[in-house]
This record gives sequence, C-alpha cells and structure tokens, in this order.
Amino acid sequence: MGLFLLLAGGGRYAQAQVLDDSTRVIYGPKTTRIIYEADVLRDSTSGTPLDTTLTRWPQARFWLYDTTFQQDLGAVGTASRPLLYQPSLQLGARFGRNVFDRYARDATKVPYYDSRSPYSFFRLVQSGSGEQVFEISYSRSLKKNFSVGVAYERIASNKILASRSPRDGLVEHSNLLFFSRYQTEDERYHLLFNFSNVRHRAIEQGGIWPVITTTRLPSNLDSLGGQTRPDDLFNYGRERVYLTQAANKEDRDELYFTQTYRLLGRGLTVYHTFDAKRQYNSYSDLELNADGTGNFRFYPANLVRNTRATIDRAEYRQVENTVGLLGRTNAVEYRLYARDRLASLSSRRLDSTSQVSGLPLITGAPTRNFNEVFFGGTAAFNYRTIYAVEAAGELHAFSLGSPYTNYPEYWLKAVVRTGPLSAEAMRSSASPTLTQQEFVGNHYEWHHLPGSSSEFRNTGTTQLTGRIRLKIPDLGRLTGQRFEASVSGVNIVDLVYYNTAGVPEQIDVARNLLIVTARHKVGVGRVNFDNQATYTKGGDVDGLRIPALVTNSRVYYESYIFRKALLSQVGAELYYQSRFRAFDYSPSTQQFYQQNTFTIRNYPVVNVFFSADIKSVTVFLKAAYVNQGIMGDGYFTTPYYTGYPRRFQLGLRWDFFN
Repeated sequence: MGLFLLLAGGGRYAQAQVLDDSTRVIYGPKTTRIIYEADVLRDSTSGTPLDTTLTRWPQARFWLYDTTFQQDLGAVGTASRPLLYQPSLQLGARFGRNVFDRYARDATKVPYYDSRSPYSFFRLVQSGSGEQVFEISYSRSLKKNFSVGVAYERIASNKILASRSPRDGLVEHSNLLFFSRYQTEDERYHLLFNFSNVRHRAIEQGGIWPVITTTRLPSNLDSLGGQTRPDDLFNYGRERVYLTQAANKEDRDELYFTQTYRLLGRGLTVYHTFDAKRQYNSYSDLELNADGTGNFRFYPANLVRNTRATIDRAEYRQVENTVGLLGRTNAVEYRLYARDRLASLSSRRLDSTSQVSGLPLITGAPTRNFNEVFFGGTAAFNYRTIYAVEAAGELHAFSLGSPYTNYPEYWLKAVVRTGPLSAEAMRSSASPTLTQQEFVGNHYEWHHLPGSSSEFRNTGTTQLTGRIRLKIPDLGRLTGQRFEASVSGVNIVDLVYYNTAGVPEQIDVARNLLIVTARHKVGVGRVNFDNQATYTKGGDVDGLRIPALVTNSRVYYESYIFRKALLSQVGAELYYQSRFRAFDYSPSTQQFYQQNTFTIRNYPVVNVFFSADIKSVTVFLKAAYVNQGIMGDGYFTTPYYTGYPRRFQLGLRWDFFN
C-alpha cells in the first residue's frame, strides 16, 4: 500500500516526465505496446496498443482472467464454473481441480510491454460489501530490446452470509508475477519469461442452512412440481450456514518461458517452451458435528472416516517441454510441435484415529506418475480477404511407463471463412481428469482407473458451428453497427459428471445441444447499445445444467465534457438468466455436482454506472443490483448461496509513462 501512495502522490511528477521542453507529450499510450506469446509464435513483435477504452471497465466479469459468464457462490473469489457450454481441448493428465482457475493468470497470456519509458499502472475496484480487486504493475526497458517487470495482485471479499461484522473475511487471494522480454538486435532470437506465485484462501460456508422440521419441508420452502423453491432466505448476514470452521486453500507456482530463433527468415523458425508448475489444494473442517442419529449435517454420513475433523490435501506437479517449427508468409502460416509432459499427483488425509488436527497425515490415494508425449500443429491458408482455411489438432498417442491414460486422445478442428461467413468443425476424445479417476478423502472415495473394472471411457465431443459477422455501414444517425451470430450443434458421448451423491459417473446416452448466440452493437448519435444473448436447448438433462437463456444488455450515453478534457459514459447494464436447476457445490472435493431439488428462478440484475477518462486516469462509479426488492429480495447463484445485495462500487485505474 505504501507503493500505491507513492505512485498516487507522484502523479504531478509523472506528468512532468512525459513532456519535452516544448510541453509536447512524447510518452503515452501510443508509445507503449503490449506483446503476447501468441504474437511471438506468429513471428510478430509489433504488439498491440494499450486498451484505454471505457467500455469494459465497469463490467465485473472483465475484472478477472476468465471473462465468460460463470456460476459462483455469490461472492468475488469463490469457487466458480462456466455457466454456458464450453468445449475443452485439454488432453492427458489433468488435475481436475478448476474452481479457482478464474482468478489465476494464464502463463501463455501474460502481457509483456515494449515502451520507450518506464510504464506502470494500478487499478482498484472496491465496493461497500467488501469486494476488492487491486493490481499494481511496473515494467521498464533496460535496453532497446530488453525489458523486465513485476506485478502484484490482490482479490478479496467479505462474507455476505452469516457475517459477524462488515469486515468478516471470506476470500483472500494474492498473486506476485515477474516477467521479462528479450530480443536480439536483428530480431532473430526472442525470449519471453514469467514466474507467478499465487496464494488463494476461501472460507467455505456450505450455503444457507434452512430451518428444518421433522415432518415436512423446511418451513420457509414450498413445493413446486416436485422441486423446492426458497421463499424467504434473503436475510444475508442474519442467515445461518452449514459450515463454520471450513476453508479451502490453493497454492499455485509456475515458471514459464518461450524462446524462438529464426533459421531462414520468417518462413522457418524453431521454438521451445518450458512450463513447470505446481498446484496444491487443501480442504479442512475442524468442527464436524453429528446429530443424535450419527448423521453429519452437510456431509454424507456413511463415508466419514475421521468424525472429529477433516483435512484432505492433494498436490499436482507438472513439467512440460515443447519443441517445434513455425513460419508464415502472406498466404500461409504453420506450426508443428512435439511435447513431453512429466507429471505427478499425490494426496494426504487425516487418519481416522487422529484426535487433533496437528497429528501427521497419512497417504490418501497412491502417488501417480506420468510421462506423456503429444504431437500437434496448426496450418492456415489465406487468399487476400476472400477466404481462409485453417486446421489444427493435437494427438496424445502414448505414454512412457504410465498405465493411467486411455489411448488415443486427440482433438481436431477445421475452420473455413469467406467474407462474413465461417464454418467450423471440431472433434475430440479426452480421458477423464485425474480427480474423476481416483479420489480418497475423509468424506468421499472412488476408483475409476484405466484398466480397472470400473474405468471410465474417453469422452467424445463433436461440434459443428456456423457464424456470421457483419459490419453494417453507417445509416444516418445509426453508426458503428456490428452484428454477429452463431449456431452450434454439439454431440457428447460418454460424458463424465458428478452425480447427486457428489461422486463421478459416466453417462451411456449421448447428449445433444443446440446453441444459438447473437450480439448487436449500434450507436444512435451519442447513445450506444450493446445486446448479446445465448440460447441453449438440451441443457437440462443428467450431466448438464445450462440455463436456456442468458442475456447481457448495455446502453450508455458517451460525450466529452470540460472542453473535451474528459470523456464520460453514463448508462445501465442488464443481466438476465432463465430458471434452471443449477449444480450444487462440494467444498471437500472442490467439484460442482448435480442436484434435482432446487430450481434457481429466472432473475434480472440491473446496474447503473458513470465512467470517465481524463488523460491517464480512468474512473467509474456504479450502483449494482439497483432493482433489488422490485422482483424479489435477492437471487441465488448456486443452491443456497445468494448473490450480492444492492451495493455501491468504485473503480480507479491510473497509468504512468515515466
């Protein structure tokens, strides 16, 4: 925080440094470029300019690293999963603990800055309900072709359920990142390097614990078509919850670098990527309570080993080396590679005879080791702007000394574009995650290893998609019109999911989805509209829980004020999703699982905002969920987890170019 105050106090000095003797600005957003690994792997280092627009800044889903719509536990930093269907292209050994992925950086998407002067920024989002997203970053070019940087990030939130005080903490997340970029004078050699250290701690509450009677449904629930619906569970801080001494802790460490070397100009470049990472997960509940019949609230009674406390830990380690060739011309682009993955998974749990949590842990499932080999590549052909063809794929054909993988695993994708139209076909076959294959903890245990009598088959997916993207010419006051839409048909066979008991199960019946998405952006004078919607048919079956309709609409008025010194936007945003039987959440396994008794009603969330940009400072003021009390006192994001009530949010971003 001291560094934050130093930067804020140095604003006048920072402005002085970006002016020459004639008070002409020489350093700023136009002199600073962002270079990503994807650019370097296309043999391009021109980079992209800084995003100084106001449009995304007030939108909460753009504050984090996964901008898709998500189902979470109602607060920033809590466990989450994609709300809409997304195909997965991951093969081989995967940990399968992904509920905190949204808050962790992707090493392949770390930004590297090419600036003529030192560049730094900080951003802060704070709300009256305890939400906080804070990041501070500093980078500088030590020489023309060499730059280094460091960034620190904090994500935090306070309890909105069963809170003892307004500062009763729920989530604490920190991420320290070091990054560097180097290229030779002749640009034949490039190196991108980053190291990240993530620490995430989330208090687990288990959701609202309704008042239960012995002869009927909870007194504040009513029956509707064989399902239950909350009637009055929006007392927030006054509600009681199932868990009071439970927490999930996740540590992630990753060392990553990519280097490229041109052999014959841009037509032939060799590259190497090294990726070493560790993910450690620990769930603890130091207060297990049984009722008079020996059943444990919240947990399955018949699988409890230690009846006093729970400590389940797992650690996944992985080292990958990828080598390949790439190149491009004006018409052709390609990349071919081979990858070797060394991985291991170990787990520990509290012994069933332990009296206190401080005693040594014992091994859960046996340690599993992997040595996997992958081959893959991409190829693209472009004929001016008339049409383009692209194909990509990856194959996991074998492992060295590892019996834990089904063969073969693969994904293939082909895309054809002509003008505004495109068509895409995707096919994949992937083994279940390591957690789906085996888990041994205090409350759950299963074994579905390849080669066993209960093994899971690979999940196969086929997806066909058609898209249209149009930029409509200006029509009088109608300006900046853009329209895009897509229709996808998805077929999934041998789907693995977590059933109503919270354990993995494989479905023999194929699942079919029809997904239609559309987005329209238009300006009418200074008023701008941005509407998008996704319709999914077939998402309310065993193994899948997807709302039929999810929409997000924004309208805002944009103008300059104070003699064009300040660009401002004032507007409103509406999010809507239809009713659906959302997945429930098991904190001890860190998995979302199916339930059939709780239907989350359809609900809208309306936000109003004001945002402004003046030179290098961007700010927004936002009143979130202003429609609370109009169509209900609240809404649920996950069964028995309420979303935030009405609140005020403040956001500030300040760039420094000195």
